[in-house]
Amino acid sequence: MDSTQQFWEDFYRDKDQVWSGKANPILVNEVAALTPGTALDLGCGEGGDAIWLTQQGWRVTAVDISDVALERAAAHAAEAGAEGITWERHDLAKSFPEGRFDLVSAQFFHSPVAVDGERDKALRRATEAVAPGGTLVVAGHAGWPTWMEEPPHKDVRFPTTAEVLEALALADGEWTVERQEVITHDFPGPEGQHGTRSDNVLRVRRSG
Repeated sequence: MDSTQQFWEDFYRDKDQVWSGKANPILVNEVAALTPGTALDLGCGEGGDAIWLTQQGWRVTAVDISDVALERAAAHAAEAGAEGITWERHDLAKSFPEGRFDLVSAQFFHSPVAVDGERDKALRRATEAVAPGGTLVVAGHAGWPTWMEEPPHKDVRFPTTAEVLEALALADGEWTVERQEVITHDFPGPEGQHGTRSDNVLRVRRSG
């Protein structure tokens, strides 16, 4: 096990549950109107997005680097009666799921231990996995919450939508940018502090 996988195994092992178990609101908003087909969930964590997508009729392949996360996600899916999700472990800097998908989702695809260029490389590979007529949705934080004075990971950088779009290196005439936006929402702190956080949303569609 290399240091990147070890980081994420420890990250999930440290708590019985890290995330809420609900689907990311940005994903829900961006794909609710799409016709369900095949979906690839990159960095699926504990499975909230994959379970929701399956419940909407999508056939989902869900990927994470952490065995702990995948085991927990599969258990949550079983509890929810969400059947048919394919769970795969990948370090996306080294391997990638096979096939092409009608939807590829990369929600909050950040890592404090990523090597420079790894994220961009994985997202470019994600574009290759989008089927003709399919959609890629990339959501990411635009910065730390406004109430946070000392960020826990000072080396984490939050790319803008323009930087993500440039990194994707989309072929001219083959893709349409359907949404490129920064969304600011209320985000209270753990001790009830008032504050907000901004997130980047990029949705692109491959011509069919």
